[in-house]
Amino acid sequence: MNVYVTGVFWVVGGAVVAAVIGYLVRRFGWDEGRRDNNDAAGQVFTIVGALHAVLIAFVLISLFDDVGKTREGSYTEADGLVAATWSAEALPGDTGERVRQLAIAYAATVAQQEWPRLIDDGPIPATGWTQLDEMRRAVAAAPAGDDWETDRKNEASSQLWQVYQARQTRLTGAATDGVGAVMWFALILGSVISVLLPNLFGGTRMAAHLVIVSTLAGTIVLLLFAIFQLQNPYAGGASVPPDAFAGAIARLG
Repeated sequence: MNVYVTGVFWVVGGAVVAAVIGYLVRRFGWDEGRRDNNDAAGQVFTIVGALHAVLIAFVLISLFDDVGKTREGSYTEADGLVAATWSAEALPGDTGERVRQLAIAYAATVAQQEWPRLIDDGPIPATGWTQLDEMRRAVAAAPAGDDWETDRKNEASSQLWQVYQARQTRLTGAATDGVGAVMWFALILGSVISVLLPNLFGGTRMAAHLVIVSTLAGTIVLLLFAIFQLQNPYAGGASVPPDAFAGAIARLG
């Protein structure tokens, strides 16, 4: 189902549930002293709402940053792969061709084998590490007859180290990114409390009260849906595709 349609269902569902609860509280709850609760309930709602808004903002900003860093890291890894291959082409013998073939195979492994595992949080095969190590050994074993070849060899090794670092960051981030169970508990419980507290206020008409609680609930559910979509930068509505590695294959092929 389209992510936007799913989001609409989430928002409408949350608004309807909040409206039903608000109606039941007004219809069958207590009325005595409700207006007198406005000052106390307002102070509590202000504190709870502010704390919950800070929590949601912190999580959303952190997840947005993770998506941006993941996209940037994929291009850093792919660009380093291409740069290492171009540097290796200046080395004598068949080193350049060997490194080029391994680089294409590595990019294909990342795009076709590792990316689906990053999406579904599955185990990452060791093929990529093996190919990267073979590239390192091919460059290290290449003879360098003059200063130019030595410079190209050092540059190829440096770029492969950059690929290694970017790969390590990508795999470590995939294992640690997301929203933990404790954070989800705080987000959901805080959302429920924030939606239920307005039912303690008095003085508004039934229709106005239902509009207020349903709008509040819909807004909070919308933010929770955004967090849910962003918690895995490789899946969801803001997923990062393996375009960087597809581009690397095109340049190296």
